Amino acid sequence: MDEDAVRGGRVAPALPAVPMPELDGVTHRWVDVDGLSMHVVEQGSGDPVLLLHGFPEHWWEWRGVIGPLAVDHHVVCPDLRGFGWTDAPPDGYTHDRLLADVVGLLDALGVDRAHVVSHDWGAIVGFHLCLEHPGRAVSLLSMGVPHPWLRFDPRMLLTLRHTWFQAVIASRLTGPRALARGRQRLPRHLLRVYGSETPAMTDADVESYVAPLRQPERARAGSALCRDFVRRELWAVLRGAYRDRYLTTPAAALLGAGDIFHDRRLMGGYEGHADDLTVDILPGVSHFMVDERPDLVVDRARELFARAA
Repeated sequence: MDEDAVRGGRVAPALPAVPMPELDGVTHRWVDVDGLSMHVVEQGSGDPVLLLHGFPEHWWEWRGVIGPLAVDHHVVCPDLRGFGWTDAPPDGYTHDRLLADVVGLLDALGVDRAHVVSHDWGAIVGFHLCLEHPGRAVSLLSMGVPHPWLRFDPRMLLTLRHTWFQAVIASRLTGPRALARGRQRLPRHLLRVYGSETPAMTDADVESYVAPLRQPERARAGSALCRDFVRRELWAVLRGAYRDRYLTTPAAALLGAGDIFHDRRLMGGYEGHADDLTVDILPGVSHFMVDERPDLVVDRARELFARAA
């Protein structure tokens, strides 16, 4: 860490009791966003690209993507509220608050518009950014979640049975304990079992994701975020709450064929709700496709950037 840790008008806050993963070529800084100290990793110059990580990860998810995209882009990679090395306040773990954090970060960095590359919960925030602030996103690459217009099919219950862990994490009683205590079997299980048969994450990678969760405030943040998804976001999608929303941003949604949540019934339903949206199932990758095939993610991102030009 160097003088970049004090750029943005404030000194870096106290860090979690875990070392920051090191990646050549990047700079770190903490940016004040409406009182929230957001940790941001940056590299490169050119048109901005915003990378939004998923659960239970942080900026390190993009370690294989940042450098290749930074060859000709300004890559901005924040830790979302409660994760990694960003502040973990006691509240604000809803998609609208996380969206406000992201918009505030873009404002603080002087970024008017950016390509958005997102995964999992970050992809949910990415869709909301495009729907509610369409002028801020040049394009959207979404991974690990389909789209907000999927139509409920009773056969989807066979897929939803795999989401048992969400009820555990969402509980105010069991969630923080499961994420933080002991050997942290549940978050380790999510990162290993829901990945490919040949895991792309090393033991050190997994440790970098679960170590910050040992801080009680970050475990509570993860539980609160999952609770909002289960109680509000998921059911809003299933009851058709977004059927009157229209996507004007050029977008692509990618699902991994090896993702246990993969279901071809999740592909349709967006027709008539978007100017330019494609939904593809990719062979050879799982839910954690960014960790497994960063090269594929970079290729798909560049294809979309060209499409949106």
